[in-house]
Amino acid sequence: MSVVAFAAPQKNEPIQPIEPAVVTDQAKVELGKQLFFDPRLSKSGFISCNSCHNLSMGGSDNLPSSIGHNWQEGPINSPTVLNSSLNLAQFWDGRAADLKEQAGGPIANPMEMGFTHDLAVDVLASIPQYVESFKDVYKVDKITIDEVTDAIAEFEKTLVTPNAPFDKWLKGDEAALSADAKAGYKLFKDVGCTACHNGPAAGGNSFQKMGVIEAYETKNPAEGVAGLTGDDLDRFKFKVPTLRNVELTYPYFHDGAYWNLEEAVDVMARLQLGRKLEKEEIAQITVFLKSLTGEQPSFAMPILPPSTAATPRPAPFAK
Repeated sequence: MSVVAFAAPQKNEPIQPIEPAVVTDQAKVELGKQLFFDPRLSKSGFISCNSCHNLSMGGSDNLPSSIGHNWQEGPINSPTVLNSSLNLAQFWDGRAADLKEQAGGPIANPMEMGFTHDLAVDVLASIPQYVESFKDVYKVDKITIDEVTDAIAEFEKTLVTPNAPFDKWLKGDEAALSADAKAGYKLFKDVGCTACHNGPAAGGNSFQKMGVIEAYETKNPAEGVAGLTGDDLDRFKFKVPTLRNVELTYPYFHDGAYWNLEEAVDVMARLQLGRKLEKEEIAQITVFLKSLTGEQPSFAMPILPPSTAATPRPAPFAK
């Protein structure tokens, strides 16, 4: 460890390091991990939380919009689940206050997992190993959706990605970032990107209008927060996405319209900040953004308990 390579930690930066998850109840996390990967929480018996938030693909599905029950096309791009515990709310429009509330949404959405909460609980209650796990973790004899979503949320809270090259630089390792990445970060701040992309997640902590200087042209019908409030002032106001692991979570924006990170940088600079960046500037900012890719979650895949004769059968082709 040389004196030259390591300096004092960077102070007063708009983006802070991601810290490792602190697990206080490992049994609850393990149960949540099983549920996250269990496709029997869907009507088809095929779609799990991991289907749209694939932990091998940056916590997203790398599709413009997700594929739901009966091959239905989802209405919006699937946000990454990685570092989602740092969001001020969940979903693009913030309709879920926290991860627990979010976890219940897709199960009962006819366009996503196509099930109901009652039927999902019936499946779990028919499997003795699950009954025993819920009894051990939650001290309950009867499973409810409340415990199911709580366990999933506890697992999702562990899905943080610390020790990105940028984090190492923030903590004093000057060699962790290339000259282009450092130049890109300076540009990122100078242009004004950190007005929205700040904090440990480099986003996720505010709602902003998409298309401030120029209108954003899209065929996607999503209205953002206006879909909840009915207020036209909230039209096209979406939760600012995290930029952590952004090189892994293409395609970009709520409509998944842009597949290349360089294009996304150009669009954001023009539409949000009124800046036409040069190719070299876009390239440098892109190098910086790639330095936000942290250590991906690593764990043994859960072994799911087998169904029984009492377990409701999946209906993969039912309408």
